[in-house]
Amino acid sequence: MGNLKFILSGGGTGGHIYPAIAIANELKLRFPDAEFLFVGAKDKMEMQKVPQVGYRIEGLWIAGLQRKLTLQNVMFPIKVASSLWKSRQIIREFKPDVVIGTGGFASGPLLQAASTLNIPTLIQEQNSYPGITNKLLGKRAKAICVAYENLERFFPKDKIVLTGNPVRQDLLEIDSKRKEAIKYFSLDSNKKTLLVLGGSLGARRINQLIEKEIYNLVSKDIQIIWQCGKLYYHDYNHFSDGQLVQVVSFIDRMDLVYAAADFVISRAGASSVSELCLVGKPVIFIPSPNVAEDHQTKNAKAIVDKNGAIMIKESELNFTFEPIFSNLIFDKNLQNELSENIKKLAKPNATKDIVEQIVKLIK
Repeated sequence: MGNLKFILSGGGTGGHIYPAIAIANELKLRFPDAEFLFVGAKDKMEMQKVPQVGYRIEGLWIAGLQRKLTLQNVMFPIKVASSLWKSRQIIREFKPDVVIGTGGFASGPLLQAASTLNIPTLIQEQNSYPGITNKLLGKRAKAICVAYENLERFFPKDKIVLTGNPVRQDLLEIDSKRKEAIKYFSLDSNKKTLLVLGGSLGARRINQLIEKEIYNLVSKDIQIIWQCGKLYYHDYNHFSDGQLVQVVSFIDRMDLVYAAADFVISRAGASSVSELCLVGKPVIFIPSPNVAEDHQTKNAKAIVDKNGAIMIKESELNFTFEPIFSNLIFDKNLQNELSENIKKLAKPNATKDIVEQIVKLIK
């Protein structure tokens, strides 16, 4: 097989970029001589993140449709036309064997162009409720790798493969890292640790909740690692006390922070949910209501329905958080039950399984 060539596209948020990078890394292990090209949206975070891990990226001039009438929307058809044209150019020059889309605006025009040029395409859908881009692309894709059951209502049934979402491989063995983790974060090994995650940018409503509850939480004899996000760090870093509360904008060693945690409060983005299944700690999901199609609530509900986590809606936090959290930290049986059930939903081989599907598409 001469040198294989792959184009990957996904971005806008870490949840679309990370899976694309994980898939590329796995393909590279399988085909060390293969060539890779990423395609992203010009002003989005993938333009920094992808080169940081050593891959080349080209940017398209594309953005999503805004819900209201704005100049952005007037420009939308022009941007789509421009991005389709540039995508065709990229594909003709690079001549990929397979094009892989992990969601986000840029993957729309790219996969559309690939399918009109008869290049096989594969979609990796992270969420339990697909976004509009992937729904449209699904009709022409050769394979659709999903992380949740019951997606036949959005995609052709014969193309769906249940693989799970790519997750960091360093999360597979976290139990053995607990000692190292407690030392790394300077924690007290006799206290329980609560990990609060708001996603890479942070989650305003979760931050407000922790700010309001902080003294109550600490009075329950627990210590807190609070990842508030870079947008909010200057508002909350004064809560760090060097002992019971650590406020950080970003966490480099996710494997260690998960190893140290006894309880987790998290948003319900697809990649976070997949990681937390692997990690298997008791979780309270607080889904973001401000995302397309409310997919975070649907992601969390898929776990809650199998008794693997607790979910609290933002609108109910003021009344229900305190009793629900207190109940969780004092009820050992509930903790064990949630841990065992969420672990059953983990798909540790997702990346390898997705790559198997890609290999099948190589002509």
